[in-house]
Amino acid sequence: MKLLKYSSITTLILVTVACQQVNTHSTLANQAENNLHNSSENINFLAFGDGGYSVDYPKKKHIENPLNKTQFIAKEKQDWLEDYRPITEFDHAPIHVYPESGIATEASGAIPVGQAMATLCKQRLCEFGIQLGDNIYPDGADADDGKDDQKRMDDLILGPLLPLFEQTPELVVYSALGNHDWKTSRKGIALQTEWMTKQKNFHMDKQGYYRYTKGEPGNEVEFFVLDTNMLLAGQTFYEVPLNPDGSEGKLDIALKAGTAELEVHEKHEGPQNNEDKIQLQWLKEGLANSTAKWKIVYGHHILWSIGGTKYSEGHVLRKLIMPTLCQYADAYIAGHEHDLELLTDDCSLYPESKSVEALPLIISGAASKMRGKHTPFANYQEKTYPQYELLWSKSFTWGFSHINIDNVNDQLNVEFFTTPRDGNGKLTSEYRHTFSRRIAKNVE
Repeated sequence: MKLLKYSSITTLILVTVACQQVNTHSTLANQAENNLHNSSENINFLAFGDGGYSVDYPKKKHIENPLNKTQFIAKEKQDWLEDYRPITEFDHAPIHVYPESGIATEASGAIPVGQAMATLCKQRLCEFGIQLGDNIYPDGADADDGKDDQKRMDDLILGPLLPLFEQTPELVVYSALGNHDWKTSRKGIALQTEWMTKQKNFHMDKQGYYRYTKGEPGNEVEFFVLDTNMLLAGQTFYEVPLNPDGSEGKLDIALKAGTAELEVHEKHEGPQNNEDKIQLQWLKEGLANSTAKWKIVYGHHILWSIGGTKYSEGHVLRKLIMPTLCQYADAYIAGHEHDLELLTDDCSLYPESKSVEALPLIISGAASKMRGKHTPFANYQEKTYPQYELLWSKSFTWGFSHINIDNVNDQLNVEFFTTPRDGNGKLTSEYRHTFSRRIAKNVE
């Protein structure tokens, strides 16, 4: 399999972007709204995750157990049915076929998403970006695949975003770590964080979790970046399959049936010297002591989602951080699910919650891969968990979100954008929602 030279990728991206026109179907803001978004009192940023996938860095299983296009689709359908998803909703990602071998794999949307973000930032203010983990697929840096890590990170992290940096040269992306970034070794994590220190457009602290502030005093937002993989690696839990009707399986029944799978993390992923507990305390104390007007937390893993494959992780992570988020945070942003979702948790299970407003949960994990909705599971969640609400979602798509913090009206505006599956990089506005700022309850 031949890899494109990095310079060729760069040239291809920049030429394509030069020809890019805004999708006429995109409902970009009118002039008045643009004036609002460009106000010095407001803060505007991109949120995107799971963007580190390229067909030039395939999974080993696609090479060791090769499938042609027909076989690949058949395997996708088999997996779909095994997850108890309705066959009438079956779909799959666009397929890339390697011309030399005829082997099929999932196509990547990383370059089209980068082009679409660059187009948006011609129309909207994009002051910085947040990257939600899984910056490198499939196995992170230091993978035992014979490939150069410098080129790997240039290709997978930087390459797709070159159109964006060409459009907004001073834009900095503040990155989080995901499970794929952690997959190889702690050396792999160190290589990625070291690479980012040499890039003017990227930032990540070497310990993987950190905080930073944007905006002017009185109208600022403080961001708390989590290493959620480290938090989950410190827990013992089982992945329990869904029942045929889409409801959650019971652990005791699954254990007896032998269908519960213990979530096993690699030894290098396990917390050392209580670093997971230290991170949780850091988050709680940091949020409690922050004097910023807005406090936003982001990390790779979801708290709720409709994908149907991550719900066990969601249960665990909610126990770890939801009490703190409900008490102090204004939103939580994640990737991990390769789709776009907007949800809320009303925090009714957490008496320490600071606000009568629900906690916004933003999922923006479609920057290079796509995944389907598990409709029966989504319906089950709506019926079973009164604190949870799904406001909007779009599956089997490539895309990202743009977030505007409006300090004039004390609102958080979330807008989702997609780009077509044919890879043309055009921009489509999908959905916009406004949240009021979560403010402290009145104490009688």
